Amino acid sequence: MMPFAFCTREKGWCEFAEPVDGESTRFLQDLALRFNMVIVSSILERDVNHGETLWNTAVVIGNNGNIIGKHRKNHIPRVGDFNESTYYMEGNTGHPVFETAFGKIAINICYGRHHPLNWLAFGLNGAEIVFNPSATVGELSEPMWPIEARNAAIANSYFVGSINRVGTEIFPNPFTSGDGRPQHTDFGHFYGSSHFSAPDASCTPSLSRFRDGLLISDMDLNLCRQLKDKWGFRMTARYELYAEMLARYLKPEFEPQVISDPLLNKKAS
Repeated sequence: MMPFAFCTREKGWCEFAEPVDGESTRFLQDLALRFNMVIVSSILERDVNHGETLWNTAVVIGNNGNIIGKHRKNHIPRVGDFNESTYYMEGNTGHPVFETAFGKIAINICYGRHHPLNWLAFGLNGAEIVFNPSATVGELSEPMWPIEARNAAIANSYFVGSINRVGTEIFPNPFTSGDGRPQHTDFGHFYGSSHFSAPDASCTPSLSRFRDGLLISDMDLNLCRQLKDKWGFRMTARYELYAEMLARYLKPEFEPQVISDPLLNKKAS
């Protein structure tokens, strides 16, 4: 609904922010009802009830034209040109799964795909399809793009829709990344390559790296349960061990569980 301006630090782009029930959502509500679709719409949300705070938000619109709910981006990148905390901070909506007419869906927004526990939490909440709407450029993340979502689909027994835009944004004012490189006016090439991954490790061909496209894929959601039964990941996971480890890690006095060889630093006799 706006340029990818979060690399520029210029607050003028905040004019694109809108409430969850704003103009963009109302426009898509009509389309969702007309074409019997569930639509996931990414917006720069202006939270008018909480001091007009801004969030990176995905709005889920039901096939009856209703707003089912929203999810705010959990993880904010701080890499190179990514300075998104200039605009918004980490979300506060947890890991919601939205039960729709076509399945239980979740939205792992953009940078969240780099965090395995983020994917895990959506799975524990029962997601059957997790969408990953992204705006990411070649030199930053392209080698990881075909790997992360596919791994998440396998590990969590759900489908993943990896969505990335195409093209290059040119901004009127040059900006720098704080990395010593000369200032520039573009963020880089958004490499597209959108695709679907399935819990059985299969995946569709990717869309173009250079052109907009539409990918249509049939999904048998029964496959999610069948793969859970086959691999038993939920039954064999040791969540109590992970929970204990994470609880200890969050404490200031945490010490890594490292057992050193007592002869490691002794001189050979």
